[in-house]
Amino acid sequence: MQSLLQWDRAWLKHINSEWHNRFLDGLLPALRNQDTWLPLYLFLLLFIAVNYKNTRWWWIAFAIATVIATNFISSGLIKQNIIRLRPCNDPAIAGWVRTFKGIYLPQSSSFVSAHAANHFGMATFFYLTLKKEFKTWPLLFFVWAFGISYAQMYVGVHYPTDILGGIIIGLFIGYIIGQRFNKQYGLL
Repeated sequence: MQSLLQWDRAWLKHINSEWHNRFLDGLLPALRNQDTWLPLYLFLLLFIAVNYKNTRWWWIAFAIATVIATNFISSGLIKQNIIRLRPCNDPAIAGWVRTFKGIYLPQSSSFVSAHAANHFGMATFFYLTLKKEFKTWPLLFFVWAFGISYAQMYVGVHYPTDILGGIIIGLFIGYIIGQRFNKQYGLL
């Protein structure tokens, strides 16, 4: 367990304290903010509602179910039972961890990242349900989810294993719900 913690801290130090620049210092804190990503998701909901009249409400319901499920498992179950200090609150690394002015520093448990779970869950659901219509374009949702997840480490609120745990949960839940939607309805 100690070697995993050392690995986590070493990678966090690279991401948070060494691999930074002025451009990323402006971009990544903004990327993890809901004011940045919420318009994309609202646009997608509107796009589906306008263009897929037969199954639009089912798609929206399944998309919302994906977020509810990933958030419940990550925040409601795991974070409540696995208590881990976030990097920004860990006195053992306070000497080098960078935090950002104006960034909310949560006091909740660090493991797992709900941002990673939610965004990777949505990316998986979007990919599975939209790939038939849009080919490889829905893969960009994974790039988006990765950027948001990376930003969580960059601003010092999550360790890499928190992100990996969230990604696994998101991929799993998004896959199950996306497959279920495709089997029952599909976009028509």
